Amino acid sequence: MHRRDFLAGAAALCGAGLVRPARAETGSVSVARGFAIPHLPVMVMEHQSLFRKHLDAAGLASVATEWVTLGSGSVMNDALISGNLSFATGGPPPMLTLWSRTKGTPMEVRGVCNQAIMPMYLNTKNPGVRSIEDFTEKDRIAVSAIKVSIQAIIVQMAAAQKFGMDAYDRLDELTVGMNAVDATTALRSDQSPVTANVSLPPFQYQELKLPNIHKVLSSYDVVGEPHTFSMVWTTRQFQQQNPGIYKAFLAAITEATDLIRSDKPKAAQIYLDVTGAKDSLEETLALLNNPEIEFTTVPKGTFRLAEFMHSIGTLEADAESWKDYFFEDIHSLPGS
Repeated sequence: MHRRDFLAGAAALCGAGLVRPARAETGSVSVARGFAIPHLPVMVMEHQSLFRKHLDAAGLASVATEWVTLGSGSVMNDALISGNLSFATGGPPPMLTLWSRTKGTPMEVRGVCNQAIMPMYLNTKNPGVRSIEDFTEKDRIAVSAIKVSIQAIIVQMAAAQKFGMDAYDRLDELTVGMNAVDATTALRSDQSPVTANVSLPPFQYQELKLPNIHKVLSSYDVVGEPHTFSMVWTTRQFQQQNPGIYKAFLAAITEATDLIRSDKPKAAQIYLDVTGAKDSLEETLALLNNPEIEFTTVPKGTFRLAEFMHSIGTLEADAESWKDYFFEDIHSLPGS
């Protein structure tokens, strides 16, 4: 066959959809999630095999999926950059930090979508603390990670609002790093030096049922609006080299979010099945019906976090909009 005829024939087959691009996508995908309710959309994806469903529909049935549970944004970032993780999940600050460091490089990190909108309460067992200005050197405030977690950033934002920008880190020396379960246990204990906890659902509501614990503030008040608590991110390299997998993931988590919103009893049972939590179905369902909590792929309030982090030097890169650090696929959504 003449070369010109061969090329013409190949072009015709491509137009008919019978020839696939020669470049193959990766053979395995790893997705990370945290332990608690903010990661429910990814839990639903896994439990209901939604990622598998959309991979198969995209002709990617041979792609293996792995689900890993990690409790730290920094650990997820290390795994993502090293190539041991495809999709990371967590609060905006770890993603924003890595976006700033990788911006403009092939490994630039950006957000894929939102997972959950929910508040964090600064709760305390110290009866003398009614405002953050009441904390003293005798207090200890539990956050998931010192200075870099969303809990730590909220404490810094609250300090900046109360004491001025020059004193944004005034309470940093009082913070201690603890996961949510350990922090709640410590706050309940009379023997623990932890007197306060920047908590998250469901732990913050459980803490407030105790007569000696009260709320100092909500992160919604600090940020000025409901905000993203957990989201998903990956690298530009992964997104570009695996467009089919990326779109399948986005379709799967969108379907998972729709399920949570349309069938809360089923979503509550999935959460209990996946996590093995001791909460009752009624308690979990009440959490999903809480008007403060929303599961959506639309990011909210992230730009205010990014602006603050840039103003204190945590982020070198300056964003003009939330779209600067989220991939283009969700730019049509009403994010912030």
